[in-house]
Amino acid sequence: MDFSFSDEQTMLRQSVSQYLGRFYAFDQRQEIIGSERGTSAEVWQQLREFGLLALPFPEEVGGLGGSSTDVVAIAELFGEHLVSEPYLSSVVLTGRALAMVEQNDAAREWLAMITGGEALGAFAHEEGRGTADPARIATTATLGPDGYLLSGEKRLVLGGGDAQVLVVTARLLGAGHVEDELGIVLVTPDVSGVSLTTYRTIDGRKAANCTFDAAPVVLLVSDAATAIDGILEGAILTLSAEAVGAMNALVDTTASYAGTRQQFGVPIATFQAVAHRLADMKIALLKARSTLLYTTALVEAARAQARDISLLKAQVGRLGRAVAESAIQIHGGVGMTDEIAIGHYLKRILAIDAMFGDSDYHYRKVGAR
Repeated sequence: MDFSFSDEQTMLRQSVSQYLGRFYAFDQRQEIIGSERGTSAEVWQQLREFGLLALPFPEEVGGLGGSSTDVVAIAELFGEHLVSEPYLSSVVLTGRALAMVEQNDAAREWLAMITGGEALGAFAHEEGRGTADPARIATTATLGPDGYLLSGEKRLVLGGGDAQVLVVTARLLGAGHVEDELGIVLVTPDVSGVSLTTYRTIDGRKAANCTFDAAPVVLLVSDAATAIDGILEGAILTLSAEAVGAMNALVDTTASYAGTRQQFGVPIATFQAVAHRLADMKIALLKARSTLLYTTALVEAARAQARDISLLKAQVGRLGRAVAESAIQIHGGVGMTDEIAIGHYLKRILAIDAMFGDSDYHYRKVGAR
């Protein structure tokens, strides 16, 4: 297996990194996060110009035919720069769900608007149980005389408050559906029976809880258990890449700080305890990134198993937290303030760990196999 990025991926990474370095520096990012919108329309359109909104989708549905490795290469940069744009929610989650639907005009139209930067989507799956296990889905889509009606509640819907379309996982009830059959349905937030409660997550991003009360929906995929697993696999891979990017930024920033911050007339990096902690941070980063690249290669080769994805999520969650906590310790009291990026990286890593099952949950899954 080749664990290095291709020349094309490297050039794309360089272009995106240069742009984010100029227009998404920490102070600029804080202004964006602190705004009512919480994201930047200008940055989102620039990501479209780079082709990132269409990158993960096959050419036959209007995408650029990119691979999982392409998304990982970009997501690492998003983690390094703490990018708050709704790439995961709108493109990786919602877009992938729409792209896998065959011969559905509504799905194609919404996917075209998402890849064109004209609309945002949100994927509603989590129901407040702290895991992404499809077996815990209780929301139902019941087939009636006039179509499917959706009832239930979804929590932590990333980007749900700003989305023009919601893609929802549910149990299908009615004639022709077997017991406990899962499906994926489409609904717009403005129809009757849909209510949203919006809020900010610990890392400053926008999310929503969605309640459905007999809301009319369009069925996209039936017998969707395998499809849902594939969507979540892509999301976990993307989040893990973002966490590794954040860890890389923490290691670089902390090493630089320790090399310049002086105490007793010498840099604190010369103190044995600090030097050992920096070494541990570097080792943790290398372990996490190695697992990420290996798992990405498995996904590309269609050889990844559920155990591989759980191991990646568990490793990144635990190692990321260790790196972030060490960075705060080395920075001292200033590391706990909002005036520098260190604490914000910790918040992002904690948020990533909590999504789709935390490290303890995924370690239990690994141990059970």
